[in-house]
Amino acid sequence: MAGSRYSDEFKEQIVAEVIEKSRPVSEVAKAYGLVPQTAGNWVNKWRRTHPDSSGEELTSAELAELRKVKAQLREAQMEIEFLKKAAAFFARESR
Repeated sequence: MAGSRYSDEFKEQIVAEVIEKSRPVSEVAKAYGLVPQTAGNWVNKWRRTHPDSSGEELTSAELAELRKVKAQLREAQMEIEFLKKAAAFFARESR
């Protein structure tokens, strides 16, 4: 290979748009006339070298909402398990 076709600054700009602005790789790649795989490779490389940076930090309101949704999910899963057992019990009773 002859060398890098794109400057490091350009690559950083692409990665920043994907990571910081939470834009899809394909959308950013299309906007800059790139193949999505190329931009995706740059983003993946950045993520490998910055494992502690998720790019998204939750606000306290988002964190509270996440906890609420997880609690609702746990409750729904328990209800489903209970209903499965009840259905099995009544199926045995009807035989």
